[in-house]
Amino acid sequence: MPCPEGGSDAAGVDGCIHEAAGPLLKLECSTLRGCETGEAKITCGYLLPAKCVIHAVGPVARGKPEPSDEEELKNCYKNSLILAVENKLRSVAFPCIATGIYGYPSEDAADVALGTIRMFLEENTDKFDRIVICPFMKKDEDLYLQRFPQYFPLDTDDDSDVYVSELL
Repeated sequence: MPCPEGGSDAAGVDGCIHEAAGPLLKLECSTLRGCETGEAKITCGYLLPAKCVIHAVGPVARGKPEPSDEEELKNCYKNSLILAVENKLRSVAFPCIATGIYGYPSEDAADVALGTIRMFLEENTDKFDRIVICPFMKKDEDLYLQRFPQYFPLDTDDDSDVYVSELL
């Protein structure tokens, strides 16, 4: 879940989540004392159908990510997955972190997201029942569906459930 560094005067996907969750989410976020780029924090889901919301601050790349931006984006996914495990959450859904107003190129971000999730699952094989990628735009959905088999090839012995959700 993307969340602006230092608070939640939210825009983009983050703004939609805050609006759907209701005012108690903003109130709880104000108690978190900010969130650094690459860090993740957890709150209740309030009016959302999710029990919890994991907030992660993606890097502001403005179309030209630096090597440090890639590491921070990896940390967003890794730290979110760690928080989910620590809180015994068996499923998690991710938007395409940092690709909207933060300007991280979608192609690069997809590789970072899928690669990081794959590496985490290799070390934590029994921690999740389902991980869902929820693209906001059709171009991102197409991109993830194209890249997905490179990171998660079909394997009849593989019990991991990682999905790219279809846009409604």
